[in-house]
Amino acid sequence: MNTVRWRKVFARWEVFLLLVLILTFLCGSRVSRYFLTPSNLSIALAGMTPVAIVALPMTLIIITGEIDVSVGSMVGLCASLMAVCLEHGVRIEAAMLLSVLAGTLAGLLNGLIVVYGRLPSLVVTIGTLALYRGVAQIILNERGVSGFPDWYQNIGFGTVDGTVIPWSTVIFVICFVGFAIYLHATHWGRALYAIGNNREAVRFSGISVHRAMLGVFIASGVMSSLAAIILTAYLASARSDTAIGLELPVITAVVLGGVNIFGGSGTMPGVLIGLLVLAFVQNALGLAGVTPEEQQIVTGAVLIVTLIVFGASARLGRLRFGKRGIVTGDR
Repeated sequence: MNTVRWRKVFARWEVFLLLVLILTFLCGSRVSRYFLTPSNLSIALAGMTPVAIVALPMTLIIITGEIDVSVGSMVGLCASLMAVCLEHGVRIEAAMLLSVLAGTLAGLLNGLIVVYGRLPSLVVTIGTLALYRGVAQIILNERGVSGFPDWYQNIGFGTVDGTVIPWSTVIFVICFVGFAIYLHATHWGRALYAIGNNREAVRFSGISVHRAMLGVFIASGVMSSLAAIILTAYLASARSDTAIGLELPVITAVVLGGVNIFGGSGTMPGVLIGLLVLAFVQNALGLAGVTPEEQQIVTGAVLIVTLIVFGASARLGRLRFGKRGIVTGDR
């Protein structure tokens, strides 16, 4: 019995990812002697935090069988709005609140169109990706805005006093705990899995699918605004092209973390490990002199390979299930 239990443990995707993470650290230490230094690890975590924050609601959305590819544009829109407010003499605290409001409304718009328009989320969010980015470009044009207060910039790349832990990572950990509890310890979280597996059955059970779907898209907007606040602080400037392409590493990290792209399964701890793998792989590549464009190729390749692996395992699972069914029937 214990042997069977241990086999199940080591067969989990999260355990495999942990081994990949260990291998990443081993390879990274060979690539550069600076890889395992506390300062470099801190830089890697701080640089990945905006992606990690957006990945939290993306996990919920993909578990329901939907997707949001407009997250990068929402981050850019919120960053642009905050920058314009600062230019017009608005206090940074008020500008941050307006940014959160803008992100909330953008997420709400995505949810309303998907839920009540009964349209595919991929198509809808491709449209709003262009819409939100266009609005950001109208707001800021081609100029950049800097001159943010020191305390605000400290959110992006500052560390907790006496440690190398970035403040942005502390914010992410708090958000991660909240999302993990919601998904794994509440009936609302379990309802998201049910929606991803069989939406019609969930409707007949009395659960409000519309409310749940609106909730996850609004969460995506809110967390995108938080990512905009942290990313702007990290870069110490804001432009209309901020966070272009952010959706690629976000979706890659979520799928790499074991969330089924078709919905119905996945865990927050898996996504956390996937984020760490992606962060330190990119960091090691950077230390090795790989350009950001080449790193993007690697990220895309990781996403494709992960989808192929999951697709093959799903087909193998169905084949095994079918064979067991035939045996049972013969008996």
